[in-house]
Amino acid sequence: MRSVQSQEKARARKVLRRLKVEYKKTGPFVEWSTPLELLVGTILSAQCTDERVNRVTKRLFHKYRSAQDYADASLEVLEQDIYQTGFYRSKAKYLKGTGALLVQKYAGEVPNDFEALLAFPGVARKTAHIIMAKAFRVFTGVPVDTHVLRIAPRLGLTKHAEQEKIAKDLEALFPKEDYLSVNEHFITHGRAVCIPRTPRCESCVLLDLCPFGNR
Repeated sequence: MRSVQSQEKARARKVLRRLKVEYKKTGPFVEWSTPLELLVGTILSAQCTDERVNRVTKRLFHKYRSAQDYADASLEVLEQDIYQTGFYRSKAKYLKGTGALLVQKYAGEVPNDFEALLAFPGVARKTAHIIMAKAFRVFTGVPVDTHVLRIAPRLGLTKHAEQEKIAKDLEALFPKEDYLSVNEHFITHGRAVCIPRTPRCESCVLLDLCPFGNR
């Protein structure tokens, strides 16, 4: 007879398999071509949609091409350049501080080091996990954003409400190579079906696996 833990893992992985079938294409997410662009884009994505971030960075990445460019930028000008992403004063300080730290400690290159990334202004664990996974293909943990924060408890994959505790529960259920996929497929499902106030449970591919939808 399988243990409770192995049953939970089997159900969790069934959830992800179905989402992978349902959503052949995930996103949209922050668009980037270099680790620096990914770092900047994820900092800007706080409290902002990825679509809006991408509209802003289309111009921003042409103007600011290196860490030195951000370090040397005028705060007032940088604020105007990222105004549409919201919280632009704080984000401008984060970007300028990030540029300065990259230049001072890492020769302008984004470090392939999770703990080092956490020292950058505006970078929390979720952001660091995303950068490590996407830029360096190193899976340090499940990035828990607002969609994952909502969907994981609904699916009975965690009993917690705190971001870090949810991450630990999910990391115990999925193999490392699926950490980023959990994030991206949960986000895509959260935007399409499992929306906050009125989830479309009747059209959900996970309905038979979902305690929330079967209440």
